[in-house]
Amino acid sequence: MKIRSFDTYILDLPIIRPHQLAMHTITAQSVVVGRVMDEEGREGWSEVATIGGASYGESTPEAIKANIDAYITPLVIGRDPIHFDKIMMDVSKQVRGNTFAKTVVEAAIIDLAARSKGVPAFELFGGQIHKSLPVAWTLASGDTAADIEEARGMLEKKRHNIFKLKIGKGDPFKNVEHVRKIKQAVGDEARITVDINQAWDEDTANYCIAALQDAGVSMVEQPLAAWDFEGMSRLTAKFDVPVMADEAATGIQEVFRIAKTRAGNSIALKPCKHGGLTQTKKAAGIAEAAGLGLYGGTMIESSLGTAICAQLYATIPEMKFGTEIFGPLLFKDNITVNDIEFADFEVIIPDGPGFGMEIDKEKVKHYAREFQSETEMRV
Repeated sequence: MKIRSFDTYILDLPIIRPHQLAMHTITAQSVVVGRVMDEEGREGWSEVATIGGASYGESTPEAIKANIDAYITPLVIGRDPIHFDKIMMDVSKQVRGNTFAKTVVEAAIIDLAARSKGVPAFELFGGQIHKSLPVAWTLASGDTAADIEEARGMLEKKRHNIFKLKIGKGDPFKNVEHVRKIKQAVGDEARITVDINQAWDEDTANYCIAALQDAGVSMVEQPLAAWDFEGMSRLTAKFDVPVMADEAATGIQEVFRIAKTRAGNSIALKPCKHGGLTQTKKAAGIAEAAGLGLYGGTMIESSLGTAICAQLYATIPEMKFGTEIFGPLLFKDNITVNDIEFADFEVIIPDGPGFGMEIDKEKVKHYAREFQSETEMRV
């Protein structure tokens, strides 16, 4: 069994409502989908999502696709997909950075390898520990009354009892008051977390985290710039509320630095920022050894990308802060035939062959940008 081809497609998928972050408001989500084929015609599929073009990071959809096509694909053709770790080690020797691109390639190869053996992908990572995991929902209307109503609806339907608010944009002090009112409204029925997306300086963080802690918020995510490890260390030492590193917790070296300097007492895992599933497991191991809490993060993936994250997170012993892999609930349409299931405040881990999702190729073709200009998509 050898890899014959690797194709990449950029898809622009509609979402049900705008999703606001500090640096960008998502009105349609761009994902990069990979498809690997072996010589027998078997396929593996993968996905990573990006946020706001270049406003979030350097891995834009266009850059991901270009670098896979030009630099990574030639390195995987002819290789045996079951040796995915060796393949990606060799790729990393010749391709620096490009963690999103590497994740697309590795995940598709893992999907193919697992399908060839007729097993879920989590069997290749030590097996499944969790059948389901807690899943948070982001309240993003910006209107306090509307967010309270939405949270109460989610609680009533037993869909979510963890709510995140993105508060990096606008007046920090008004945003804190917005959070305080929502926490007061839901009380002990739900946990409230906040994500600053690097938007505060240390003076602002000192004041606002104190107020958030007093309001009963259960976690504060990446209040300072990713490079400010010293500032994050001071905040972590000063406050009782957990301070989570996200954008700062990229490669395993950065995760080790966070653990060593306590630049956060928890980290958000995301395969795309670590450079793939194997690297994410390594990051989780470093964090676990250092006593850092873990959180299963998201880049707002659709059903395929969410299944990839869910299967990997299901192999990690303790996800102290649960997950945020609610992405499929935000999309108007799906590129898989089957759906991710959510029930009793948790996401159910898919357990079919590979990542457990069956691709709707017509939907991929419908949403792909200019796939006709590439090698014709073989349906």
